[in-house]
Amino acid sequence: MSETPIDLEPQLSIQPSSQPEPERRLQPPPLLQLPLPSRDTPETHQQTQIQPELQLSESNPEHQHQVKPVWINHRRLLLLFLFGLSLCGAILGIIYYIHQNLQTRSNNQAGTETPCLSPACQWASTRLSMSADPFKQPCDYFLFTCGSDRLSPDSGGRQRGQGIPGHPQNQKEKAEWPERRGQSQDRGLIEQKIVDRKTVLLQYLKEILESNDRPGSTAVQKTKGFYHSCLDTKSIDTAGAEPFLTLIQKLGGWAVSGQWNQTDFNSTLSLLMRDYTTFPFFNLYVGKDPNEIAQGTTKRYIQIDQPDLLIPIEWNSKTQKSEAKTQTLRPFLASCYSYLALLGAPPSTRMRHVGMFISLSSELAVASAPLDYRLSKRQLFQRMTIKELQSQAPAIDWLGCLQAAFHPLPLIADDHVLLHNLPYIVQMSRIIGKWLDRHELSTSAPLHTYMVLNLLHTLMPALDSKFSETAKNLSVALGNTEGIAPRWKHCVLETERGFDLVLRELLNERTAHREAEEIIQNIFSSFKSKLNELKWTDQKSIQFVMKKVQSLIPRLWTTKEISSEAELDLLFSKVTVSTSSFFSNYVQLLSLWQKRRSQLLTELTEEPDVLSVTPFLLGDELLFPMGMFVPSHFHPTYPRAMNYGVMGFLIAKDLLHLILPDIYAQSETVHSVGECVWAHYLTVTEKTGRDGVSSLSASQLQEVWVQYSALQIALQAYHQTLKNHPSDTSMSGLSHTRLFLTSFSQVNCDSDPYRELMPLEPSFLITVICAKSDLCPTSLQCFNKTQQHPLQAC
Repeated sequence: MSETPIDLEPQLSIQPSSQPEPERRLQPPPLLQLPLPSRDTPETHQQTQIQPELQLSESNPEHQHQVKPVWINHRRLLLLFLFGLSLCGAILGIIYYIHQNLQTRSNNQAGTETPCLSPACQWASTRLSMSADPFKQPCDYFLFTCGSDRLSPDSGGRQRGQGIPGHPQNQKEKAEWPERRGQSQDRGLIEQKIVDRKTVLLQYLKEILESNDRPGSTAVQKTKGFYHSCLDTKSIDTAGAEPFLTLIQKLGGWAVSGQWNQTDFNSTLSLLMRDYTTFPFFNLYVGKDPNEIAQGTTKRYIQIDQPDLLIPIEWNSKTQKSEAKTQTLRPFLASCYSYLALLGAPPSTRMRHVGMFISLSSELAVASAPLDYRLSKRQLFQRMTIKELQSQAPAIDWLGCLQAAFHPLPLIADDHVLLHNLPYIVQMSRIIGKWLDRHELSTSAPLHTYMVLNLLHTLMPALDSKFSETAKNLSVALGNTEGIAPRWKHCVLETERGFDLVLRELLNERTAHREAEEIIQNIFSSFKSKLNELKWTDQKSIQFVMKKVQSLIPRLWTTKEISSEAELDLLFSKVTVSTSSFFSNYVQLLSLWQKRRSQLLTELTEEPDVLSVTPFLLGDELLFPMGMFVPSHFHPTYPRAMNYGVMGFLIAKDLLHLILPDIYAQSETVHSVGECVWAHYLTVTEKTGRDGVSSLSASQLQEVWVQYSALQIALQAYHQTLKNHPSDTSMSGLSHTRLFLTSFSQVNCDSDPYRELMPLEPSFLITVICAKSDLCPTSLQCFNKTQQHPLQAC
């Protein structure tokens, strides 16, 4: 009892003395005040329960001092507890929201994302997991230039993609592509990074030709049958040279074999052009006149060019003439001798015929000239009629030969043709006339031998491998170190030559049109936004470029009318494919190629090229070939992050090259951004101040800007798709921005005409992008290198 006054004293001290005690006790704490109920409610019952307690308090003042303050404190403690609980809940909610928002932006983990489990994704995921992660190995992964040799898998380095540069519509680009070193034939476990676009497309066409998903139409079966007969090298080698010798006998024989009926020169030439697409003395192809393209004309012309000479020659800049040097003539002579031996020519006559062949080849070679020289002399696209050409080069029966090559088109002497080296054509006619007048050589025997050996090179892909080995040995002797393309790649290219219409429809069936169109439109929209960010040197430049861009219509390059199976079957109804004789199949392919060339002359629209892998301009249309959108670069089931990280970047890079070929002189941004990116590279690689690496040329700076801007464009387009459609799948435990950048890091120095200008590995650009901390999911720093100053955003 003695402790009670001590405990109650503080409580009594808070009671205001000016207020009567009974009234003070009837007022509840402010936070618990409720409106008076009008009916008998639970609140009324509660008030009734309180009344006895109040009465007791009034009758016992001591008890009143003990109970009332405790009750008030309990209520206040309860209020404080509830308020604190609410405050903590609000804080936790804010923290959870911020965490979720940051997780959505960075996407370091894909635990909340749906993993992509399609077969294409499973294959790509396996491939991705075998690749170096740029966010785990920044020191080893980004510091190799495009020209460096392929490094070990542990270091994460890569070899530059190989291929033939040039415009995809260039027919010469349909030649064989060299094999990438170290590339595995196992499509499921490829150690290399993403290869160049042309090889990716050829691999995809290979899968189509080797698939057994459905029987297919007759035309499809013939296409696949041709491809498989090409792969059957055992049967080809077993046949040896006999198929070619049998064909020569059908053509009238030749002097080397001792059996020749001395066929007419122009008759033999017309036959080779019509049935075997062989052009020994000049080249033929179909194309438009660039002087008419600007006017919107779609007419095509026969174009006549100098031939692809068999004899190796070099251009002498001093004499302004081509010449054959002794050190190259010796291995060439040896190869010609080997060809005649393989064809069974008597040893006593081989050297004489080889000597005349080389003599004639050398005379023709002197009249030829490289492209840059002919451009400087304005010798390209010279227009004249067939009649005028006949008067300038009378040794060739031009109307007869052209009618044979473009049968059944009704050509006349007044039709126009385009010449690409008229001086060569004139000189070639004189040389042929001279050799025809040399009666001591059994009339036109050397000219006939020259044509037969050119036919041999046309048919060599279908002959015994001993012939191609001879050609390879010559190539090595001339200093060519490029490897020979694998047989499957060679067979895909040969199949496309004759059955391109079938492959086009098969590719069209498998192309994800909607997804491809979507990424095209999104990248193009982001590309236009990027142009507005540039600092232009003058207003006239930006107006010209923007007007050009705004007028363009980007779309997937597909055929206007899809050919039905019945139409394709009818078109190839006369083709008979043998499973055991690739030579006979190949001869039919040459006939198909000739018919295709004739059709090109009359077509008004640009038909899709199966082997195209880069966009091009056709009037106001910006056309993207279907061959761009194939695995492993693109697949409709891939996460969008992966599609935009690879294909989005490649599309953006193509757009910048195509539409802004000389942007360096028009925008200050190109120089400043290029210098900024290069400064990053010098800082990270610690090369600043070394001779030869501290500065770049204008062309190199522009290429650095192009590829860095292409990455920004693709990333911006992807982020915009996330705003419109927030969900995206994940792969290999990665999603969104991290998957985007990791996928991009697999893109090799792309095989295009600008690859030699890129002084650093494109994947290094991730380091520069990540200088903006808000863009990357995790920090990207090489902790083995100390940086005194943080890298700035470019």
